[in-house]
Amino acid sequence: MSTSVQSSPPERATLSARVDPYRVDGSQITDPPRTFRGKLRFLGPGMITSAAVVGSGELLTATTLGAQVGFMLLWLVLVSTFLKVWVQIELARWSISTGRVAIDGYDDVPPRILKRGWISWLVLLMFLQFFIGQAGVISASAFAFSSLMPIGSEPYSLLSIGVWVAILVVVAIGIHVFNRYAVVENVSTVLVLVVTAFAVIMLFLLNGTEYAWTLGDVADGMQLRIAAGSAGVALAMFGMTGVGAGETTAYTYWVVEKGYAAWTGVDDGSQAWIDRARGWISVMKVDVWVSWVIYTCSTAAFFMLGAAVLHPQGLVPEGNEVMVTISSIFDSTVGTWGGVVFLAGAGLALFKTILANVPSLGRQVGHTLAIFGAYDWSDQVVRDRWQRVIMIVLPIGWGVLGTLVSSPLTLVVIAGILNAIFLIGAAIATLYLARTQTSPAIRDGRPTSVMLWISAIAIIMVGVIGLVNSL
Repeated sequence: MSTSVQSSPPERATLSARVDPYRVDGSQITDPPRTFRGKLRFLGPGMITSAAVVGSGELLTATTLGAQVGFMLLWLVLVSTFLKVWVQIELARWSISTGRVAIDGYDDVPPRILKRGWISWLVLLMFLQFFIGQAGVISASAFAFSSLMPIGSEPYSLLSIGVWVAILVVVAIGIHVFNRYAVVENVSTVLVLVVTAFAVIMLFLLNGTEYAWTLGDVADGMQLRIAAGSAGVALAMFGMTGVGAGETTAYTYWVVEKGYAAWTGVDDGSQAWIDRARGWISVMKVDVWVSWVIYTCSTAAFFMLGAAVLHPQGLVPEGNEVMVTISSIFDSTVGTWGGVVFLAGAGLALFKTILANVPSLGRQVGHTLAIFGAYDWSDQVVRDRWQRVIMIVLPIGWGVLGTLVSSPLTLVVIAGILNAIFLIGAAIATLYLARTQTSPAIRDGRPTSVMLWISAIAIIMVGVIGLVNSL
């Protein structure tokens, strides 16, 4: 195939839908933007990651954690999200330089079991965790919308929740039926900005009420301290906020489908390739850090809502009760419209996670099946067909489980164990691939290497402790 080289950044900010992003053959290579303003035009993968991150973990869990400890651990929100970014960047660097994605790389990590890498077997088992987790998210989203507009006389009846789940499933399938990266990016960007604005606005609405917070509260929360007895909460916060193993894995698919790898081209060892790779990796870093700012602001806002509203009252609601409790407080302090806006925003925030995870987990599930021989991943037509089917099956399955099973305790425990191991596997894989397959010419200096190791070790430690606590 002939190779065409552009001396300026591509006209399109996203790789053409007619091009197979997973076939990096040199036909799409082009120079990256060099200015910060130019780089901003090529952002996008991070917005999809943000859409997946700011969901049940932030809205429900971060708010609950704030209710438990008040403002004290606000600093840990920043530390947790900041530390995890370095593994995400390094795995994406490997992906851009090789044109491969995480599930592919995981299969290279020794030891091998029955001709497959051990992490490949783990990801196969992770299907259960993917299934259970998202079933809970879609049911929580339906819970919020049903609270606002119940179907029938009882908002929390099986009928009302079931109908709302069905509506959300149909919408999710309809948005992703064409399996286009540009659609995923555009929808995620809009929803991320809306939900982040919602979280910040609701936080500032507290000022003028009895639950008003001050800059002194924020300053107090930024002191690096952990109160006696709150170590478990701190561990939970580190594990549940920021990018997880699933989001880090999915990010490699998005940087490839955006076009970073195709625009970089095949590693031929030339200085031109090194310059292009470094340039597109620089764009990726801007993308990562912009998304980090966004989901950190959202997470901090939800945490502060719990700290300002629930903690002073000694209320520590769990699960869907978080939404109802805070909504009722807004209803009584701000006005009926405040409670309505909170429930609507909460439902949208949770549903946004589903919209991001249908294609994200769909790709991970589909690629893992291909790794185990179900089909040929390199065949774009076959791959696209499999992805479309999977992206129909997943939300339907999540909806059915989320409607019928209110608390699948045994499955949740199993999912927690698998997720802890997946965290460990993703961190180990990133270190292995960065060391053995990423070209030394495009690695960063020692400070970045140090941060990568700190990030990986912290993630592994959290995974190990989470695994021990789950057993």
